[in-house]
Amino acid sequence: MGLDHPASKPHERLGALLADEMAAVNALIRERMASEHAPRIPEVSAHLIEAGGKRLRPMLTLAAARMCGYEGPYHVHLAATVEFIHTATLLHDDVVDESGQRRGRPTANLLWDNKSSVLVGDYLFARSFQLMVETGSLRVLDILSNAAATIAEGEVLQLTAARDLRTDEAIYLKVVRGKTAALFSAATEVGGVIAGMGEDAVRALYTYGDALGISFQIVDDLLDFEGDSASTGKNVGDDFRERKLTLPLIKAVAKADAEERAFWARTIEKGDQREGDLEQALALMDKHAALSDTRADALGWAETAKEALTHLPEHEIRDMLRDLADYVVARIN
Repeated sequence: MGLDHPASKPHERLGALLADEMAAVNALIRERMASEHAPRIPEVSAHLIEAGGKRLRPMLTLAAARMCGYEGPYHVHLAATVEFIHTATLLHDDVVDESGQRRGRPTANLLWDNKSSVLVGDYLFARSFQLMVETGSLRVLDILSNAAATIAEGEVLQLTAARDLRTDEAIYLKVVRGKTAALFSAATEVGGVIAGMGEDAVRALYTYGDALGISFQIVDDLLDFEGDSASTGKNVGDDFRERKLTLPLIKAVAKADAEERAFWARTIEKGDQREGDLEQALALMDKHAALSDTRADALGWAETAKEALTHLPEHEIRDMLRDLADYVVARIN
C-alpha cells in the first residue's frame, strides 16, 4: 500500500526529523551493497533500493531508537539491516509472483533474470546479517534473524493457503505477520533494544510495529475491492482475479451457504472465472458485511498500535508514530 494521501503525512514529518540519520543509513546501504567481484549485485540492488520507496521500515528503527534516547552509532546499522531484509524479500517475491512491475518500474527479474534476482536477494540477506553482528548484540541478532525466518515462513504458508477455502482468519493473520508485520515489529523492537530499554518498553515497541503492520496489510487488502485505481496502482478486484484469499474474501466465505460456497470454489479454488463474477463476489461480500467488518479490523489494529505507544516515553516522535497509525487507516474511514 502506498502512503501518498492529500492529508498531512506523518512519515514525511518523521523523515524530516530524522533526515541526517537517514542520510547515514542511505550511505551505509550504498557502501554495503557494493561488490568488488560481481558488478551485477549493485546494479540489481540499486534498481530497487533507489526506486523511491518511503524507507518506512528503517525509519521506524531510527525513530524508536531516538525516542528511547539512544545516542550510539548502531541504530544506523540496524536501519540498513531492515532495509536490506526488505529489499531481499521483494527481489524474491517478484520471482515467486512472476511480477513485471514494482513501484511503477520494471522488476529486476524482468530487466535481468530470475537467477540474478534470487542470488542478489541472497547477497543482501548475507549483508544484513553482517550488519547485525557488528552491533555486538545477540538480542538484536535473535530478533532480526527470527523476523527473516518468519517472513520466509509466511511466504511459503501463503503459497498453500491463498487458494484454499479452508483458509481462515487465523491462517491469514500468520501470513500477514510473515509478509508484512514481522519486519515492522522487528524494526521498532530493535530500536528499543539497542537503546537499552526495559522489557515493558521493548514489548510495547514490538506490539506497535506488529499492529501497525497488520493494519497496513488489511487496508491494502480492503482497498483492492473498494479503492481508487489511480491512487492504489491496482485495478479493483485484482486479488479476486489472482485468486488470493485475503481477509474480505475469507470473511465472505466463512458465512457462505452451499450455493455461495460453490461459487467461491469455482472462482478461487478452480480458477474458473467468468464475466460478472467480480460483481457477484462484491455482492456476496456486501451481503455478509465482509468489507465493513474488514474495515473494523483494520481500525482495531490501528488502535492497538496507538495504545502500545502509551507505555513509551513522552516524545515528539511518539506523537508522530501515533499519527502514522491513524494515517495508515485514513483512506478507509
